[in-house]
Amino acid sequence: MQRFHPWVFSGAVAQQDADVEEGDWVEVQSARGSFLGMGHYQKGSIVVRVLSFTPIEVGIPFWEMRLREAFQYRRQLGLTDNPATTCYRLVHAEGDKLPGLIVDVYAKVAVIQCHSIGMHKDRMQIAEALMAIPDLALVAVYDKSAETLPPVYGRTVSNGYLIGTHETPVRVAENGNSFQVEWVDGQKTGFFLDQRDNRALLAHYAQGKTVLNAFSYSGGFSVYALQAGAARVDSVDVSAKAIEMANANVALNGFDEERHAGIASDVQKFLQQDGGSYDLMIVDPPAFAKSLEKRHNAVQGYKRLNALALSRIKSGGILFTFSCSQVVDRQLFHDTIVAAALEVSRQVRVMHVLSQPADHPINLFHPEGGYLKGLVLYVE
Repeated sequence: MQRFHPWVFSGAVAQQDADVEEGDWVEVQSARGSFLGMGHYQKGSIVVRVLSFTPIEVGIPFWEMRLREAFQYRRQLGLTDNPATTCYRLVHAEGDKLPGLIVDVYAKVAVIQCHSIGMHKDRMQIAEALMAIPDLALVAVYDKSAETLPPVYGRTVSNGYLIGTHETPVRVAENGNSFQVEWVDGQKTGFFLDQRDNRALLAHYAQGKTVLNAFSYSGGFSVYALQAGAARVDSVDVSAKAIEMANANVALNGFDEERHAGIASDVQKFLQQDGGSYDLMIVDPPAFAKSLEKRHNAVQGYKRLNALALSRIKSGGILFTFSCSQVVDRQLFHDTIVAAALEVSRQVRVMHVLSQPADHPINLFHPEGGYLKGLVLYVE
C-alpha cells in the first residue's frame, strides 16, 4: 500500500542514475520497476521531494495547476478577496503538494521562499505561473530564498524580484489591523502569518491587561492587544530593527507611546533583570533547534525561558507560549512546559492548545508539517 509521504529518504534508495544532479526532476520507481512518483532530487537524508504521485509533464502548466489548487483552497478559507485581511500564505510546501516551496501574498506581491534546490531552479516557471492566475492580480514576484536554501548552494544565489517590482514596506491588513511589511530586509518573508488566528485569540483576553510581547518582531501581538483595549503593552526583541518596526506598526494603528513601549533587549535578560509583573504574556521565540542533534539543548532553552515567564506573570495571569521547532513535537513541548511550571512551583491550567492556521495546512500523510505548537495557560 502506497503511503503518499512526499519524502524519499536516502536509506530507501537501492540505486540511482550516475548523472543525476541536485535540483533535477527524477522519477522514483519501486524495486520491481513500477512508477511511484516524480520530484526534485537533492543530496542529503531526503533525496527526493515528491511533487506528483502520477506521471506528469514538467512545465508551466503543472505549476499553474498546483497553484490554482492552492488558490481555490484559500478562497474557501475566505482569504483571497477579503479587505480586512490582505496577506496570507498561498503555498505551504508539503501541505499544498509542493514540498520545498513557500509562497506568501502581501497585497499585490507574492514572496517565494525555496527550501530545495529543485524549487529554486524552477523559480521562474513558478513566478510565471503565479502571474497567470488572474484573481491574484499580482504586480510582482520576489524571491527570498538565499537564507533558506542549503548553505553551499545558497551562497551562490541572491534575493531579488523575478517579475516586476514594488516599493517596500507595503501596508497590509490582518483582521482589520494594519501592518507595514518589509520582505527585502525583514525576517522570513516579511511577517509571521502563521500567528494570525492566535493573535485574534489573544485579543479576546487583552482588554484592560498589562501585556508583555516577548520576541515581538514587528509587533503583531502588540497591535492586537492594544486594539482590544490593553492598558499597556511592552514589546521586547533583541533586534533594534524589529523594535523600530513594532513601534511603526503601533503608530500606524493610531496608538500612542503612553500605552506601548518598544524595548530592544535580550528577552531572557529582560525577564531576569527588568521584567515587571504582567497580566498577559506572549512568549514566541524563534526555533531553538532545526536538527535532532540540537533538540536536547532546545528543550532546556524552552524550559528556562518558560520558567522565567511563569515566575514573572501575576496570579491569575494568562501565558501564550509557543515553539516553532519542528524537531520538538507537541508532546515534548507540553512536557517541557510542565517541567518549567514545576521548577517555579506555579499551578497552571491549560486553556487552549494552539497550532498554525488553515492557510498553513498539514498534509495528512506528512504529519511533520505541523510545526507550530502553542499553549494558552492560566497561571494561579
